[in-house]
Amino acid sequence: MIDLTPLQQRTGSARSAVVALAAMAVVGSATAAADVRFTGMCDASGAIPLSTDRFAVADDEDNLLRIYDAETGGAPLGEIDISRQLGVESTLSRKGRRQPPAETDIEAATTLNGRAYWITSHGRDSRGEERRERLRFFTTTIPDDSRALAVTAVAPESFFEQLLAAPQLRPFDLPAAAMRAPKTAGGLNIEGLAATPDGGLLIGFRSPIPDGLALLVVLENPEQTMAGEAARFSEPIRLDLGGLGVRALSLRHGRYLIAAGHHDSGGESRLYAWNGVGVPEQMAVDLRDFNPEGYFQHTARRDVMLLSDDGGRMVGKRPCKRLKKREQKYFRGRWVSLEN
Repeated sequence: MIDLTPLQQRTGSARSAVVALAAMAVVGSATAAADVRFTGMCDASGAIPLSTDRFAVADDEDNLLRIYDAETGGAPLGEIDISRQLGVESTLSRKGRRQPPAETDIEAATTLNGRAYWITSHGRDSRGEERRERLRFFTTTIPDDSRALAVTAVAPESFFEQLLAAPQLRPFDLPAAAMRAPKTAGGLNIEGLAATPDGGLLIGFRSPIPDGLALLVVLENPEQTMAGEAARFSEPIRLDLGGLGVRALSLRHGRYLIAAGHHDSGGESRLYAWNGVGVPEQMAVDLRDFNPEGYFQHTARRDVMLLSDDGGRMVGKRPCKRLKKREQKYFRGRWVSLEN
């Protein structure tokens, strides 16, 4: 079992409420195959496995969950718009035109005890304006041949208030971070979610990155939180990811895979492996021209597919997310075989 007890509780250190782990040199290694192209959307984010070759993935620019074949790529096999189930409705413009529902900014997903958990950024929009529809934490079914993909529960918005008010997180002044645009330095932006072995959910922040250390915290009672009970959070976890924040999380064979990236859209991403107690190990995988924000992995597979948020990738003279035709939009998946 992965021990997520804060370091000072195991070593007797007087340093309270933080785990500062220095990143080592690159020691892990990985090999990558050719990219797989998936069409119909650009901004891949959180994903969950449905089988050894299929996954459901969110696009942080809309409220659709799409199902793809990881081996063949191409167009989605199916999709569902969950806007109404998340309490987000379409609106009329001043000219009376129907506008699509506001994006909830779904950023991360994981599976736990037979259900899928999804979380939005809980941040403001790019202009720093408050967007209550981005305060969503919800569960869905894990669809199969006899069960469709559907939202099963949505946590009350008080979950976010409880996160901001958690006394153990007070040193990081999350209420102030929540007032800033998410891609400005110090703005609040959640982008990582992974199950823990003892039934909790590890939440990773892309930002803030206090003192250059990535910030994570465990939600200890996710099932009860979904039922409306008060959320219980662990002591904060601090990881040295080279000054980067968390872009994606996944628990694999007793280790967490962490895609790390800048708080804004600049710089290259890195991939780390972390056993929950020691030092994160940077994996030697080439992520140039790749923007990992999600994973597809299945326990029966040895390889992992990294999913790239390609919304800003230029297609001709336009960023992918600005293309009008769905068939022109795409994101990439990259199979990585982890040798360590």
